[in-house]
Amino acid sequence: MTEPKAVGRDPESVSRFVEHFAAQLVEAGLPRMPGRVFAALLASDTGALTSAELGEQLKVSPAAVSGAVRYLAQVHMVSRERAPGSRRERYRVHGDQWYEALTNREAIIKRWEDALREGVTSLGADTPAGRRLAETLAFFEFVEHEVEAMMERWRVHRERLFGQD
Repeated sequence: MTEPKAVGRDPESVSRFVEHFAAQLVEAGLPRMPGRVFAALLASDTGALTSAELGEQLKVSPAAVSGAVRYLAQVHMVSRERAPGSRRERYRVHGDQWYEALTNREAIIKRWEDALREGVTSLGADTPAGRRLAETLAFFEFVEHEVEAMMERWRVHRERLFGQD
């Protein structure tokens, strides 16, 4: 099932947006092809495209799309789903993808905190390295707390702006 063409939308303008936004994502640390695929999904009206549709739009190989969506799925920025009545998979970006991606980072931060605690114990809290690790640990604990509070405020704000899903 091909996504319907949006009436009045200039394909060149859409392509420029996709490439520009992808470049911003790359600058922030996302690999180039996952950035392009994510931007293309974000710019699609349905929010879901097949591998073939992504390849055609971005003018890349199926292997490039496959690697990109594998990466994006691992970091919870897209999900895979079956097209109704088809064996083909579609890749979908959701309205809460930023929330999911950020929330997923909390698990990583917790692992970093555990490793830093172990480092402080191993190196000694009174050593320069131990103090540096303790400060880094305190920073991540602070960030974790702030992100939790911010995400709760975001849920309230999002519901006010866009209603409940």
